[in-house]
Amino acid sequence: MTGKKIILLDVDGTLVDYHGQLPASAADAVKRAIANGHEVFMCTGRARAEVQQELWDLGLDGLIGGNGNYIEHHGEAVLHNSLSEEDCRAIVDWCHERGHEFYLEANAGLFASENFREAARPVMTIYAARKGKPAPAAGETGFHGMVYGQPLVRDDVMKISYILDSIEDHEAAKKAFPNLQHGTWGGRGAEALFGDIGVYGITKAHAVEALLEHLGADKADAIAFGDATVDIPMFEASGYAVAMGDASQDVKDAADHITTDVEEDGIANAFKHLGLI
Repeated sequence: MTGKKIILLDVDGTLVDYHGQLPASAADAVKRAIANGHEVFMCTGRARAEVQQELWDLGLDGLIGGNGNYIEHHGEAVLHNSLSEEDCRAIVDWCHERGHEFYLEANAGLFASENFREAARPVMTIYAARKGKPAPAAGETGFHGMVYGQPLVRDDVMKISYILDSIEDHEAAKKAFPNLQHGTWGGRGAEALFGDIGVYGITKAHAVEALLEHLGADKADAIAFGDATVDIPMFEASGYAVAMGDASQDVKDAADHITTDVEEDGIANAFKHLGLI
């Protein structure tokens, strides 16, 4: 591929492994791509508070966070959507009434419900096992930037994730809050582990389109990398899509190229294949 490209990297399972470790080969590839004149952005479900400094130290040009609720370019907030305080309160009350442990996703941090730590660890163990990875260490959940014991109604929350007992919980949430955006993650369909609720109409695709407009770039200039179903809208909004080796089959089906796993130099191999480095 020739010319300057806008490279959009999902984070978990793509740029870093499922325990947040950044492969040296990925770090080197990103730095070399930036040196070659390409712009590199994270495009992730994470809020800004969840992004470790190690990733910013790569020299990244910016971030699409909260699955599209937040866009940052060279330190400037280009877009920032958040739930109203009233919607946040209603979702928190709904989760409490149904017994769902949950966390609020804001750029200031992840604000966890009362028993989230205990409830999340077995769920994240399942998540890691599906990816062929070891479970989180004892006492850990695998989430970066988690805060406990803070108020659970805020006006800066981009979305709220809650632990599913079954996929019927996701359907119940859609009925309870038809004016909001609903998704699941951690598995496809009935295998999903978490539901999330956010601002209506916001997806990674929406944010990619807004970012490209801000940059004055075309869809053909964008190359998206991902491993999960939530990344497919990002693929559709980009000119070229790369699935990681351990991506789910629906992601591979939507991709133009399939690289190796994140731990097997997937980013570096794809960057070389595409002539970015």
